[in-house]
Amino acid sequence: MNHPLSLYNTLTRTKEKFEPLQSPFVGLYVCGPTVYGDAHLGHARPYITFDVMRRYLHHLGYRVRYVRNITDVGHLQNDADHGEDKIQKLAKAAQLEPMEVVEKYTNSFHRDMERLNVLPPDIEPRASGHIIEQIEMIQEILANGLAYEANGSVYFDVPAYNKDHRYGKLSGRVIEDLLANTRELEGQEEKRSPLDFALWKKASATHIMRWPSPWSDGFPGWHLECSAMSRKYLGQQFDIHGGGLDLMFPHHECEIAQSQASHNHSDAARFWVHNNLITINGKKMGKSLGNFITLGEFFTGSHEVLQQAYSPMTVRFFILQAHYRSTLDFSNEGLQAARKGYLKVMNGLKILNQLQYPAGAEAVDAKAEDEIRKLTADLFVPLNDDLNTAKAIAALFNLLKKVNSMHTGGFKLETISPETFEQMRAAYRTLVTDILGLKEEQTASAQTLLEVVLGFYKEAKENKDYAKVDAIRAQLKGQGIVIKDMKTGIDWAYEE
Repeated sequence: MNHPLSLYNTLTRTKEKFEPLQSPFVGLYVCGPTVYGDAHLGHARPYITFDVMRRYLHHLGYRVRYVRNITDVGHLQNDADHGEDKIQKLAKAAQLEPMEVVEKYTNSFHRDMERLNVLPPDIEPRASGHIIEQIEMIQEILANGLAYEANGSVYFDVPAYNKDHRYGKLSGRVIEDLLANTRELEGQEEKRSPLDFALWKKASATHIMRWPSPWSDGFPGWHLECSAMSRKYLGQQFDIHGGGLDLMFPHHECEIAQSQASHNHSDAARFWVHNNLITINGKKMGKSLGNFITLGEFFTGSHEVLQQAYSPMTVRFFILQAHYRSTLDFSNEGLQAARKGYLKVMNGLKILNQLQYPAGAEAVDAKAEDEIRKLTADLFVPLNDDLNTAKAIAALFNLLKKVNSMHTGGFKLETISPETFEQMRAAYRTLVTDILGLKEEQTASAQTLLEVVLGFYKEAKENKDYAKVDAIRAQLKGQGIVIKDMKTGIDWAYEE
């Protein structure tokens, strides 16, 4: 398959032409959420970014298997190897079973993703459902002499691994610098090196989430989950591993080490792709910093820093207006501008759906024809350059000026051929709905519109305009709604 798509590969620090291992199949793995709270704006960015990547790969003709996991066990406080599981901590505080917490926030996450028009993954594995695969991978790493058991826990041996491999190659970290800057933490005495990380942790007496293993009743390390699940569903090596820049170290670095140290002997993915962070007042937005705004708060406007509610498509457009590798700072002004931009794009779509090419009026002008063809072709060029949605949206606005001119009569449709007109319309629609994933949002509720119609009905009755009264009654009846004239006023009901 010949196409010019290039992606920035964190592993090589360069943009590379994307060629899958087994075209036309593409394996894409993205780290999913740890489900111990509602998703916030920072979570929306990777899932919207890789949703667009998946959509664009599909547009190019690839058959994508998209795997995005749910972390429901083993992710400890501050991403440490010692302490309490984030989900268990919340479950204890709320006097719930950990899996009640998992179910509540998984459902909440799915609702938010659906509202943002993020397509569901092809496979959504849970860490707790893949304990066997994780134990098998640990056994392979032990057999290869790159892990050790200590008091029922198993740790990855980073110094031993580093003799033949390079721990730090993804993040650019140097092992000597890491050692110099890593302090000994309480409860980590059983590690041979402070850089070693847990593959399996023996559960303390109070730890609820535990499984039997050859070493102890315990639970898997956070990094191991993604290595085991990506291998199970995408193979020992696959095409793209995605996630936020904050996961590059230690999470993704450890994934590569585990993959190399197991029987995979690979970097897991050929392309490691990272989206940059969303900041608020210049700081990373995150649960650990307590400066996050949940998606639900955006949609309702219920957070104190929000000047208004912002719809899901406004949030999606706001994220797509920046290139995924650039930082994006939250601001009310930015979101308000995104709302206007989104509505302009959707109004353009509405106009294109209504425009009719004038029959038998062809008077093609070569200059106009070339101009529209170039503007149409420009829509997809930026996407081939490392999925640059910001420039694709800029190209969309360039074409939109001509579309608006066609609508008002300034640009005569007959000066371009019917084929060019249809190509332009199809390309605009494809980019907006199929690739960028923008959809129309109902700005007014059905209840509000019904009240407007009942106001017209009341006015018609008072003016004794019975033809209009009958017409409104008939129209609403066609929608399954009957008007009720009562002494107390006018009301409506569903037709029984």
